[in-house]
Amino acid sequence: MFIKNIAQVFRELSKQKLRTLLTLFGIFWGTTAVILLLTFGAAVKANSSKTMHGMGESICVIWAGRTSISYGGFPKGRNLSFYKDDAQYLKEQVQLIDDISPQYSRQVPVKVKNKKQNFNINAVWPEFKEMRNMVPRGGSRFINPIDMEKRRRVVFIGNEVEKTMFGDEDAVGKLMYINGTPFTVVGVIIEKEQDGSYNGRDKDAIFMPTSTYLSIYGDRFVDNLVARAKDVNKTEQMKRAIVAAMAKKYRFSEEDTQALPIWDTTEADQFLNVFFNGFTTFLGIVGVMTLIVGGIGIANIMYVIVEERTSEIGVKRAIGAKKRVILMQYLIETFAIAAAGSVSGFLFSVVLIWGINQAPIEEFVGVLILNPAIAVTTIIIISIITLVAGWGPAKRASTLDPVVAINS
Repeated sequence: MFIKNIAQVFRELSKQKLRTLLTLFGIFWGTTAVILLLTFGAAVKANSSKTMHGMGESICVIWAGRTSISYGGFPKGRNLSFYKDDAQYLKEQVQLIDDISPQYSRQVPVKVKNKKQNFNINAVWPEFKEMRNMVPRGGSRFINPIDMEKRRRVVFIGNEVEKTMFGDEDAVGKLMYINGTPFTVVGVIIEKEQDGSYNGRDKDAIFMPTSTYLSIYGDRFVDNLVARAKDVNKTEQMKRAIVAAMAKKYRFSEEDTQALPIWDTTEADQFLNVFFNGFTTFLGIVGVMTLIVGGIGIANIMYVIVEERTSEIGVKRAIGAKKRVILMQYLIETFAIAAAGSVSGFLFSVVLIWGINQAPIEEFVGVLILNPAIAVTTIIIISIITLVAGWGPAKRASTLDPVVAINS
């Protein structure tokens, strides 16, 4: 009976070819629009997050600044500095800190065979790897605690440094001379996208153990500290605790915002989430509006079908067909029409997403992936619109007076 009803509704639709075509196209294009726009929004958000996190995820970069408030007998305008034991001091004083590393930096000449060029050298702790997303290429590694303990002359280099100094050769295991001192390359960073930086791009930098760096250069002051909270939601509390601990040690006011400038990357994450959630919602609304237009088309064509089958409905009611049976019949037929348009729209979306991913736009848009959540959301939206569109015609069919309907 169900198959017969569906066949009958499509026979009725064939009598209204243009109207049917426009209705099915509205659902087809609405489905395509919802899936494609939501997928596009998710891809742009993921790509932006990826490039932003190239510098590190949920980290705080801390610099020693200049006091702007007189405190404890000291005048304002006092320059502060970080020393080599400050990172360990904060690790012990601030329980909210998960990882922390000092960072020394300087430009030095680097030589490999007959090639010589200046590069930015960074001296860091092993914890720097996880905080700054320093992912080693296969077959290589980052600086480890044993390197620190034994003051090994080893370096981890950026992929562009390898390309510049070693050409097409694998740099791992080879020597490079930094200010005339030989260092062994133990790792090369994988190629990564990096939007933000505070000390140059990682691909163009060289990293060595802090202990080795200090034994060679003996810098008195640390350039900056990098820290990350155990719980990203408590980053603000961690920052306040860091300021309080350093204010106690170096005697400046905790209210002095210029004494200890902190770049909190979690603030950018929060902005990104709010912005792209709004952006994706807007794109979804645009797609839903297209679907609503298709829903109006379905309602119109179902009213036409009910009108043309009034006598048939009257006969069914006269021989005992219940209202709910008539109601369900026309709702099912409405969903059958919507399914024809939405399934074709879904398949077209899959093909379109595949085609877009073949174009060279990954750097700007990212990779479009049809998330199951997007598919489920689209199905729910289509179902609601179809139910609303079909309820009026179905309700009208189920409430027709049998006598009036037979004689119409």
